[in-house]
Amino acid sequence: METLTTKQKTFNSPIIKIILALVVFMAVVIIGQQIASKLLALTPLDKDYRNLLKGLFVSSAAVFSYILFFKKYDKRAITEFSTKGLGRNLTIGLLMGFILQSLTILVMYLNGNYSIEAINPVSYILIPFAIMFTVAIIEEILVRGIIFRIIEEKLGTYISLAISSIIFGAFHLINPNGTLISSICITTAGFLLGAAFIYSRNLWMPIALHFAWNFTQSGIYGAITSGNAKTNNLIEAKIQGPEFITGGEFGPEGSIEAILFCALGTIIFMVLSHKNNQIIKPYWKK
Repeated sequence: METLTTKQKTFNSPIIKIILALVVFMAVVIIGQQIASKLLALTPLDKDYRNLLKGLFVSSAAVFSYILFFKKYDKRAITEFSTKGLGRNLTIGLLMGFILQSLTILVMYLNGNYSIEAINPVSYILIPFAIMFTVAIIEEILVRGIIFRIIEEKLGTYISLAISSIIFGAFHLINPNGTLISSICITTAGFLLGAAFIYSRNLWMPIALHFAWNFTQSGIYGAITSGNAKTNNLIEAKIQGPEFITGGEFGPEGSIEAILFCALGTIIFMVLSHKNNQIIKPYWKK
């Protein structure tokens, strides 16, 4: 009985749980991408539509693998992917992401750093839609669903929010053209997305917010996202000026105003979370 208890404690420790969840989840995502790419290559579909379908397939596989893993591992209902209040969570997330990114672009526009050169056909948004949709689901499951949520069970909301946000910022350090400001902004965005999860206790809200922020930035306003190559977009724009306002080669989310707007969104969510008693105390204060 003593050996069994030790094994159970090891198996249920936060670090082991996080490692196993990350390994299983990333295996599903990588294998899913390979399978989808090979199957869709056999079809006569246009590349844009193949990418869209691949994104939907991988995203679905990511969600289902998360639900199945923790349903078996934790032996509980997976409420963080509950469809209860789905419309509200998606709406708040989408609006918050769109508004905060639009305010970031507005500052650039008013400062003379952003100008519209052309409007492309709506079909141009397919690629950024597929990319940003998939990225939002994968990153939110990894950082908020696995890392933040499991750490929070032991160390409480605030410590977990800080740790997961720093990890989120560190993930983006490998992106090209990163700067000190961009690192701070991505970390602040991590606080925002974590706060959205704390407020809703549902992954659909941070997923929607993450998607809207990225998609609005690149798919609609034609800017670079996180230093990556520019994708097709609705608006062809010219962006020039001081790096601390435009984000330079990293994109607008590497700007000082993006940091301020993400911080503002974080404060709003955390104030509401306090009112709704959504804050979890660390184990030594329970």
